[in-house]
Parts: sequence; structure tokens; C-alpha cells
Amino acid sequence: MSKTKKPEFRPNEYIVYPAHGVGQILSIEKQEIAGLELELFVISFEKDKMTLRVPTNKATEIGMRQLSSPDVITKAMTTLKGKAKVKKAMWSRRAQEYEQKINSGDLIAIAEVVRDLHRNEDQREQSYSERQLYEAALERLTREVAAVSGGVEDDAQREIATLLESRQAA
Repeated sequence: MSKTKKPEFRPNEYIVYPAHGVGQILSIEKQEIAGLELELFVISFEKDKMTLRVPTNKATEIGMRQLSSPDVITKAMTTLKGKAKVKKAMWSRRAQEYEQKINSGDLIAIAEVVRDLHRNEDQREQSYSERQLYEAALERLTREVAAVSGGVEDDAQREIATLLESRQAA
């Protein structure tokens, strides 16, 4: 029986936490909580000015993962170029699905949300909740693209915007 090897996360490494996006592991510390000694990843989400402590033995279970490979980034960018697939379901149902995709931590699913909710100047205005979901997905995508390329978020944002606009021109 082979035991599934847990990914090795190390201090200073960037990771993706499904509910919050890209964060950086500051350290691994031991803490006593309710009489139990726990080993915790201390993760900083700089943009959100938030620090999270995640038990090392639960990291994989909750979906914490390494940054996407360049291949996955390429697939996500290709997804952006695709035609928006908007279901005819009620908005509340679609919104729920979009939120699940964003919080899944799956970069391709997040790219689908960006693609499906993107609006051009000549299209009708987004509702407040649509805009919130779009911006959340866009921010997650941008941060991970920037972190993987070792670049700046502004560059990643421009690259994504260019792809989305080129799709409209086609």
C-alpha cells in the first residue's frame, strides 16, 4: 500500500489556499492548542493584510496547493480566449456556481468565471454581485499568473485584459 505523499511546503514558498488565493508561507511553527501540540504553516496574504495558520496535516485536505505549473497557466489563458458560456439558469444559481469555482482554487475554473463574466464597453452593465464575483476571480487569476511568472501583478493584469479584449475582436 503506497501512502499518498503529502506535498512539501516550505517557508518563503508561494502557495494557493482555495478560499484566499495566493499566499506566502512565512514559517512553520509549533503551537499548543487545547492541550495538543500542533505544527502550523503560517501563511501571509500580503494584499489582504491577513495571516492564516493552517495545521500542516490538514493543508492538503483543505486544498492548499503549490502554484500552478506554466502548462496550467497556459491552459487558463487559453480558457480566457474561449467564448463565454453563460447558462440560462437564474442568477442566484449561477452566482453560487461561480463562487464555488472561485473558492475551489482550481485555476482553470477561475479562468472560466473571468471569461464568462467579462464585459466589454459595448455590453450591458454588470450588476453589483456580478462585478464582485468577476473582480474576485480576476484578482485570483492575476495573482497566480504573476506569482508563477515571477512578474508583477500589473503585467499579468495587462496580459489578461489583452486576451479578453482580443476575444471580443474575433
